[in-house]
Amino acid sequence: MRIDILTVVPELLTSPLNESILRRAQEKGLAEIVVHNIRDWAEGRHRQVDDYPFGGEAGMVLKPEPVFRCIQELKSQREYDEVIYTSPDGVRYDQREANRLSTLGNIIILCGHYKGLDHRIREHLVTREISIGDYVLTGGELAAAVIADSVVRIIPGAIGDEASALTDSFQDGLLAPPVYTRPAEFNGWKVPDVLLSGNFAEIEKWREEQALERTRLLRPDLLGET
Repeated sequence: MRIDILTVVPELLTSPLNESILRRAQEKGLAEIVVHNIRDWAEGRHRQVDDYPFGGEAGMVLKPEPVFRCIQELKSQREYDEVIYTSPDGVRYDQREANRLSTLGNIIILCGHYKGLDHRIREHLVTREISIGDYVLTGGELAAAVIADSVVRIIPGAIGDEASALTDSFQDGLLAPPVYTRPAEFNGWKVPDVLLSGNFAEIEKWREEQALERTRLLRPDLLGET
């Protein structure tokens, strides 16, 4: 899988995309993540990528020309399954969408910045708009890192124990059950007896019950409850 990320501040993505699981996945050849500085496709001495909005609104807007040229150049080199724009008015990102994206071959993630992106690019080049939550960030770089991380980690082979990814929160529509490790007793606090019993049928039943209970308590919306 290849992920191309378009941004005006590529430095924000250096560490998140080159550590831990993402680094190992790229070293294994399972994923390729390439960050592009939109300014490289801007013209003029100052490589200007933004301008004032028509209509007199406050703030600055990403210009269409450098974004267009960047996307067109990338598309001339390979086909892309999605051109994603990180935007607060996009569809709410969730595990189901991460699973879907992980099955694709090549995607572009365009990071919003300033007041936003000239709407003509959104109308004619963007195929999917994604929001990671109902709040506003300085730019879409952190959202792009979230999307890349959540997608790459579930590509088969990215995680040593693939079963671990399948039991993460939200994979089955529920929160994950509590987890414990050694020692069995710490500071007077004990691990539930069922986890020490060796009875795997009872352990699985306990986990399912705990997942449902925690979801009902903490995220009843996932169960359609209010």
